[in-house]
Order: sequence, then structure tokens, then C-alpha cells
Amino acid sequence: MPCGYQSAGGCLNTLQISRAQLIALVALTLMWGINWPMMKIAVRELPPLYVRGITMGLASLWLMFYFRMRGLRLWPATAREWRDIVLLGIPNIFLWHTLSILGVMALPSGRASILGFMFPVWTVVFGVLFMGQTLNKRIVIAVVAALLGIGLLVSHELSALQGRPMGIVWMELGAISWAIGTLWMRRIPFTMPVQSLTVWMMLLSSPVILLLASATETWPSWDISPLAWSSLFYAIFVNYGFAQIIWFGMARDLPPATSAMSIMAVPVTGTLCATFMVGEWPHWQDYVAMVCVVTAIAAVLLPSKARPVMHAE
Repeated sequence: MPCGYQSAGGCLNTLQISRAQLIALVALTLMWGINWPMMKIAVRELPPLYVRGITMGLASLWLMFYFRMRGLRLWPATAREWRDIVLLGIPNIFLWHTLSILGVMALPSGRASILGFMFPVWTVVFGVLFMGQTLNKRIVIAVVAALLGIGLLVSHELSALQGRPMGIVWMELGAISWAIGTLWMRRIPFTMPVQSLTVWMMLLSSPVILLLASATETWPSWDISPLAWSSLFYAIFVNYGFAQIIWFGMARDLPPATSAMSIMAVPVTGTLCATFMVGEWPHWQDYVAMVCVVTAIAAVLLPSKARPVMHAE
């Protein structure tokens, strides 16, 4: 696969990105960043797994209708396509979305977003260990910076009188599952359109999450505030409606290190938005962790000797 940067060690496996992909990247950062405090608003008044299962199910139905109107092939044509939906849906949708909503319930939303979006560290590590990707100096710097951010947040949660270390466990397990799913999205030669694949992964994951909710939570009364209702609509039409499609398209088209590390600006946006939207004031560990995230982005994306290749569309 061609890459945008060359170094003494060869292909840096980083960025070759078009203007359309760059615009999608910025939109994805904003949509997913705002979604973290939006999730916190919802789970303050509603059980988390019911929130996740219901919004995901409704969003998948809306997306199915939308893509059907666009003439996209939706129905899987072979048994292999059904297998791909299940195999890719388990880490990318079911595990990530289940574990992350539990993490948001236990942690401040900004902190949960920082921990959850450390998944690029695992993406790169697994790519090097199991997929033959080259471990170069920039990736090492990015991994070290991201791990330092994790360590700072873990240390604060463990030292706080009301710390919720299990929230950290949920978020990191979710991050690992998402990292595995990101690599599988590139590894498995599926034949369905990525939009159809995403819709089916969501549609099949939703009832399983609702079954878990029925076994562990009480059915909500739905006597909630207008702000909570707005967070549910945001989840359906923005977080699921558009962001998932953008992400899986990028994960498919860009090198893993680029598609993963490049969206690490999301937790910065999420933490800053959480301050104004839900009144979560970051501690110094959060600020330093955000600096670590920016460092990881710079290590992966900034050019060294050659400028990135930009393709006009």
C-alpha cells in the first residue's frame, strides 16, 4: 500500500489523505467529541444499556431506510457475508459500544473519552505483533505518549476517594475490542458495501445489548428532561447516523496507523465540551493526558522530510 511519508527506514505507514477524507476527519472529530458529554447526559437519567440498545436499534432502522432510498444493496447475498457481519460486528459494535457506555456511567465523560480513544495504541501494537507492520520511531513515540496519558488517568482514579477504577477497565477492554475490529476491517475481504455492513452490525448488536439490559437493569420510566431526550436524538441521528459510516470508510481506506491515530483529537474535543455541557472540570491529569494525545497525533501525522501527499477530488 502506498504511503504519504518516506523516511530512512522506508514507508512510514502514515498519511495519504484526500481533501474529502480530511473534511470527514474533522466532522468525525466534532461529532464523536460532542457525543461523550451527550452520553453522560443520557445515562444520568436512564439505564446505560437500555440507552445504548434502543438508540442503536432505532438508528440502524433509520439508516437502513436511508440507504434503501439511495439504491444501496442492503441484504447479504451469501453465507460468507452473514459471517463477516457477525465476525466484524462483535468487536467493532457490540463489545465497544457495550463496554464504553458502562465506562461513561462510571467515569466523567471527558476522562472516559480519553481512555476509550487510546484504542489506536492497541491498533498499532496489534498491527506490529500480528499483521507484520513496521515498528518505527514515530509509532513508538505515539505509543509511549498515549500510554503515559493512560497511566496519569489511572493513577488519579486509584488515588481518588471516590475513584471508579472499574470504569477504566471497561473503557480499556472496549478500546482493545475496537482496535481488533479496526484491524479486521482491513484484513477481511468483505464484499458488502461498508454502509450495509455497518447497518447490519448495529441491527444485530442492538437486541443482544437489550437482552443484557433486561437481565441487569430496570426498564426506564421515560420521565426524563428535554436535555436527556435531545441526547437520545443526537445518538440516533448524529453519532450513529453519520459518524459510524465515516469511521468505517476511513478505517477501510487508510492505513491502520493513520485511521486510528488521526482521530485521537476526539477526546480533546470531548473533554472540552464536557466542561461546558455537563460541568465536568478536568484535573491536571486530564490536561496532561490531552497533551499526550496531541503528542501522539503529531508523532504520526506531522511530516519529517517529505510533505504528505494530498489528492484533490
